[in-house]
Amino acid sequence: MGATALTVYFDGNCPICVREIGQLRARDRAKRLAFVDISAPAFDPAPLGVSLSALNAQMHAWDAEGACLIGIDAIFAAYTLTGRGWLVAPLRVPALRSAARVLYRLFARNRLRVSRWLGVRAAPDCVDGTCATKVYGDPRRKP
Repeated sequence: MGATALTVYFDGNCPICVREIGQLRARDRAKRLAFVDISAPAFDPAPLGVSLSALNAQMHAWDAEGACLIGIDAIFAAYTLTGRGWLVAPLRVPALRSAARVLYRLFARNRLRVSRWLGVRAAPDCVDGTCATKVYGDPRRKP
């Protein structure tokens, strides 16, 4: 098992984010990534020196040397560590990376709305045979 090279902080209330983290976990055969759900009740951002609102604005990750990567840079690092760097290789082009940063910030601001538009729902969390489903949008609406 490899040492953690990158710790990714993600919004567990975002179905698209949860699915993407699931994909990263599945591809992380060397176990170089760690994941922290910032929506967990016990999560405390204080040791990171970053506010919860900043963490909610864009994905953050910290590498093994303590460098903070935000947004597209965090995604680029995570994909590269899971052997999927070819998917994000176009981000090496400065103009494309700049455009991707703008598009990512737009997506991040609207990720819950985009999840609803696309009909993406998170799978229920299951522990010891007991499952709980997070509610998105109107809690009166049936899934």
